[in-house]
Amino acid sequence: MNTSRWSVDKNVDNLESYPQITQASQKLMENEAVAFPTETVYGLGGNAENDEAVGKIFAAKGRPADNPLIIHIAERGQLAAFVEDIPAKAERLMDAFWPGPLTLVFNKRDGALSDLATAGLATVGVRMPDHPVALALLKKTNLPIAAPSANRSGKPSPTTAAHVWEDLNGRIAGVVDGGPTGVGLESTVLDCTEEIPTILRPGGITKEQLVEVIGEVKMDPALQDTAQAPRSPGMKYQHYAPNAPLYLVEGSKEAIQKLVSEKRNEGLTVGVLTTEENTDFYDANVVIACGRRSNLETVASGLYDALRQFNHADIDIIYGEVFSAEGVGAAVMNRLVKAAGHRVISI
Repeated sequence: MNTSRWSVDKNVDNLESYPQITQASQKLMENEAVAFPTETVYGLGGNAENDEAVGKIFAAKGRPADNPLIIHIAERGQLAAFVEDIPAKAERLMDAFWPGPLTLVFNKRDGALSDLATAGLATVGVRMPDHPVALALLKKTNLPIAAPSANRSGKPSPTTAAHVWEDLNGRIAGVVDGGPTGVGLESTVLDCTEEIPTILRPGGITKEQLVEVIGEVKMDPALQDTAQAPRSPGMKYQHYAPNAPLYLVEGSKEAIQKLVSEKRNEGLTVGVLTTEENTDFYDANVVIACGRRSNLETVASGLYDALRQFNHADIDIIYGEVFSAEGVGAAVMNRLVKAAGHRVISI
């Protein structure tokens, strides 16, 4: 398949009238799969009402069919077509955080969406992205667009069009290049179908922010207990993993360096995932910073790119630092633990 690449300046006015947006939206309306930027990561979009379009998303990603997709919309009024009811707490959250990196899970209206998109579940996750290119495409198509991250399943999510091209060139109809994304981690997923909403996936909107708006919020027990089946898109299978095995180390940087030295003495090529504060400390073959420890939002923004950088080096093993699980750190640690396949060394 010939994959088109459309470059768009997200800062220009009247994006909906630009020929690149017109061409990309036409492909979506023809039930093709098209990647585009959001404020979190690049998404791989397809018409959520059409089985053929949704099937192309799963095929391009190599994604298991029992893993539901998040639906993206441009206007809150679109919800009525495929959502049964909107709880008052959800209304308050939309007022506070839409457009933005928050996915809300509702009871879905039967027959309104492709069952492939929701993996046959009775619920559906929906969000309104806070990115001018994404919103222009959504408004131009006037369709609910199913859009998981635009990467091969299991690999680090893409935060640039180059990442998408690396994974999906030849597998999808096109990529809209709107520059690097901002938040860098996928949206928070919150189940609003219960009296006390439950965070199914931590993300760009923190638990603390949610509590400020609606009061009590629970965490899905599966986020801590690997024996339980996760209920959120992107949480059921190993994700975000670099090619080499990643081990997270709960310990000092001196303890990490000891592990590095031991493996290098065994003849292995070793990488370290760290922050800008510590890059000069480690004596490893490859040392990559994902952001600043003093500002975890920079870690969230740079994490996936850092993980992908290891794939371009001949690395046998990677050791990674850990972070506080407060605020956005909860999302950072969630993705790191998934990328490491729950391999954590405590020293």
